[in-house]
Amino acid sequence: MTLDRRAVLAAAAALSVAPRVNAAGRAAPVATTTAGRVRGADVDGIKVFKGVRYGADTAPRRFQPAQAAQPWKGIADALAYGPASPQSKIDEGTSEDCLFLNVWTPGLADGKARPVMFYVHGGAHANGSGSSPLYDGTWLAKTYDVVVVTVNHRLNCFGYAYLARLGGPELADSGNVGNLDLILALQWVRDNIAAFGGDPGNVMTFGQSGGGAKCVTLMAMPKAAGLYHKVATMSGQHVTAMGPIHATIRARAFMEKLGLKPDQTEALKTLPAGQLVEALKMRDPLERKGGIVFWSVVDHGVLARHPFYPDAPRESGHIPMIIGNTHDETKAFLGGDPKNFALTWEELPGRMENELVLDVAPEHVIARYRELYPNYKPSDVFFAATTAGRSWPGHLIQAERRAQIDAPAWMYQLDFGAQTDPKMGAYHSYDIALVFGTLGAKGSMTGTGPAAQKVRDQMSAAFVNFARTGDPNGAAIPAWEKYTLPRRSTLVINEASAMVDDPRKAERELFAVAPFMKEGT
Repeated sequence: MTLDRRAVLAAAAALSVAPRVNAAGRAAPVATTTAGRVRGADVDGIKVFKGVRYGADTAPRRFQPAQAAQPWKGIADALAYGPASPQSKIDEGTSEDCLFLNVWTPGLADGKARPVMFYVHGGAHANGSGSSPLYDGTWLAKTYDVVVVTVNHRLNCFGYAYLARLGGPELADSGNVGNLDLILALQWVRDNIAAFGGDPGNVMTFGQSGGGAKCVTLMAMPKAAGLYHKVATMSGQHVTAMGPIHATIRARAFMEKLGLKPDQTEALKTLPAGQLVEALKMRDPLERKGGIVFWSVVDHGVLARHPFYPDAPRESGHIPMIIGNTHDETKAFLGGDPKNFALTWEELPGRMENELVLDVAPEHVIARYRELYPNYKPSDVFFAATTAGRSWPGHLIQAERRAQIDAPAWMYQLDFGAQTDPKMGAYHSYDIALVFGTLGAKGSMTGTGPAAQKVRDQMSAAFVNFARTGDPNGAAIPAWEKYTLPRRSTLVINEASAMVDDPRKAERELFAVAPFMKEGT
């Protein structure tokens, strides 16, 4: 489905009416941005603005850096989420006119200068939006007196197709325009968030999975400098971005799938968006599995280096950072297949081979796990080893390389597992609801019982403390020490959390024999 957001905004901007009131009789909140006024809603005492435009329609500038929002007259309604970027996995409206953000705040222009928590959604740079019920900022804003922002930006080929070596100079930044959208949104925060009760000098970017990876990538992009002041990643394991040669191979293959030659980038700019989305289903020309991959590219321009290779970027070394992971990451990807919970020892090597990123013989890995955990069943080894050999190493490398340059970092491991489906454990993305306090939202498996509330209160408080001061410590958690070498101190989060030096050390050492590159790079 495609939503014509321009028509909606144009109609709203044409009307200048008296303030509306909600069911409780309170006037609808109105905030003033640099582009015009917006009208939100009052929800449980929190002022909520959804679908606030921060950038112009990207369709006329496909594959090019976006432009800021054009000014409007009157008051534009900010009562519904804006469309998401075109994508293949979606249950909401999509459009290339997708540069909208959402704000939750306890007060408007009241001089309180609240910390700003700027969340970037996950979805492997390919899917998702800032409108998931899991990311609703009402509870966070109300409980901790903070401003929460979520954001939509260009994804997949629209945000990351690297055409610089195939087209004209206007396409030089095409491999990173999705990241440049995020920078544009952060510039909007800098210029406007005070009107929403936030402090533009105290902005924490945080994100889960691909969202965390984008936050990490911004740390290596000079254009983002000064727009954020803390970073927290939740399973955002990017160490490397995509190289320009591999990115060009993918761009050529994608164009061929669309019936275009490599020199026909002008035609690619004007094909219907739906046709591009359909082509995303093609097999990736370089990977063994899945659809074609598009994400951040080392283009020797806006992204001149890999996020955490060969070291942590020193230009952001002063930025405090939380680096988090979940104990059972791959159950989010592999737990949907019942067969993976009933594997035999004979089936295990072949099943594991295609799921490891680190190139270590499955038979060797299995033998070591059977020594370490003699009570493990084949499926237990499968999920543990694929996590340790696929989704965990990137987090470790980020923390290690921060420690090597004495850059402040705190690491956590979430062990508290799914309450509504215990076999899923602490799967990839499980920590989102615990940070946002959206325990009962669609997509959450935390349940709303006392155990989940205990963990929620710890994680949310630590993230807010970090956003407020640059240090996650507070009364809700044990003293959280910084990650240093060789101790590798990590906060293991559960109903009763504890500091552990080098958790899962033997598993870490098992896979440390092989070099890690993010899958797809």
